[in-house]
Amino acid sequence: MTQDQHGDTLSSSGTVTPPRAGRRISVAVYAADPVLHVGVVHQLRQRPELELVAEGRPEGAQVSLVAVDSVDDETVALLRRLRQDPRTSTGLVVGTFESGDALQRAIECGVTAVLRRAEADQDRLLRLVLAMAKGEGVLPGDLLARLLQHVGSLQRAALDPHASSLSTLTAREADMLRLVSEGLDTAEIARKTSYSERTVKNVLHEVITRLQLRNRTHAVGFALRNGLI
Repeated sequence: MTQDQHGDTLSSSGTVTPPRAGRRISVAVYAADPVLHVGVVHQLRQRPELELVAEGRPEGAQVSLVAVDSVDDETVALLRRLRQDPRTSTGLVVGTFESGDALQRAIECGVTAVLRRAEADQDRLLRLVLAMAKGEGVLPGDLLARLLQHVGSLQRAALDPHASSLSTLTAREADMLRLVSEGLDTAEIARKTSYSERTVKNVLHEVITRLQLRNRTHAVGFALRNGLI
């Protein structure tokens, strides 16, 4: 995976791998603004790789896209509700994050991919959905840096249930998390460390699973707050 000129995470070849023939990705779209909802649905409906879930029956969608101007309490409540469905991955199409705290709240509510509304054309929306369907996270590089800066500014919690597990990070795990924090993707980390991409994925997956975290971004945030990278 690499980053395009806008900092979004793409495949290592710079292209999007379509789903296997006959297998369409089901997508549910949420937007309080009806105009915004219609716009996102119109963009996605034109893609044969995707299947839009009928309104009122979003349960079981592989991907849920939430389109909003900003992350407010109503958005957080929706994200938390979607997080309870293990069958769906949640992405956010957002106008702006008013603060680093708003970005952190979105990640903590289970958002695995973010796209700015101003950049949400058909191709970028498709890339976002396909990446999420494969279990990948997508976060523009500048937003990742903003998130890490915000998390790094927080005081270390006096009682952290993950503290004992974090203290057991191996040198290899810490190195890989540090490379993730620098914006490197799986392929780049593999080249940098001379490990295979499969090994990189396995190591990072082991860290995320052991610490009971949600994704790589969350793992980096915890490691940074606890002074391990």
